[in-house]
Amino acid sequence: MARPTALVTGATSGLGAEFAQQLGRSQHDLVLVARDAARLEAKAVRLRSECGVHVEILPADLVTDDGVASVSARLADPARPVSVLVNNAGFSLVKHFEQNTVEEEARHLRILARTPMELMHAVLPGMLERGQGRIVNVSSVSAFIPRGSYGAAKSWLTSFSRFANLRYGPRGVKVTAVCPGFVHTEFHARMGANMGGVRPWMWLHADRVVREGLADNAAGKAVSIPSRRYATLMALTRFVPDGLAASAGNRGR
Repeated sequence: MARPTALVTGATSGLGAEFAQQLGRSQHDLVLVARDAARLEAKAVRLRSECGVHVEILPADLVTDDGVASVSARLADPARPVSVLVNNAGFSLVKHFEQNTVEEEARHLRILARTPMELMHAVLPGMLERGQGRIVNVSSVSAFIPRGSYGAAKSWLTSFSRFANLRYGPRGVKVTAVCPGFVHTEFHARMGANMGGVRPWMWLHADRVVREGLADNAAGKAVSIPSRRYATLMALTRFVPDGLAASAGNRGR
């Protein structure tokens, strides 16, 4: 039997690279999406060797119409069905909302909300026709606290994932928003954030986040909050004043 295929965006580093690694180990063929073709090919070579799966690379800038269109076309191709979509690509802005240009904020909103929406729209018809599929949207615990436009976009993505799982889960397509806290990846270094205010116990490892996220998706959960510590913290945010929650959320700027 042919192996299932997983497409992962932002696949060359951080959580995206870990999703590709774990899906490859579970014998999924892979389509890796990121902007840097050289880094994609280097990652593909390692995964082919380590996992023995077919790995395709698809260089694309997912804040552009052309980039999203190329990935959407691959997702919608009936001759090469995609069984798992991981919407992981994204970035954050280190400055506060009023300090960014509206163009920066628009690009930010595009990659965090519009792009995953468009990619889901492209892959869903085929999944529904086949009666099975899995979609993982990498969100954040910022979705549950006042955290500027980043938290607002992640809140949208989490809410949309809940709707999609409710609507499409009974038809065989499981949709999960994976909402980690601080994770040891390149994410914060790339945005130039000062992480000195983040206490050691607040950090998670990428392998755990991905393992728990994939398990929750397989179980049909709409929202996955990796680790008990963060699940407990997010449950408590319902009873914490917004100012206190926002103060905690603004660590890492």
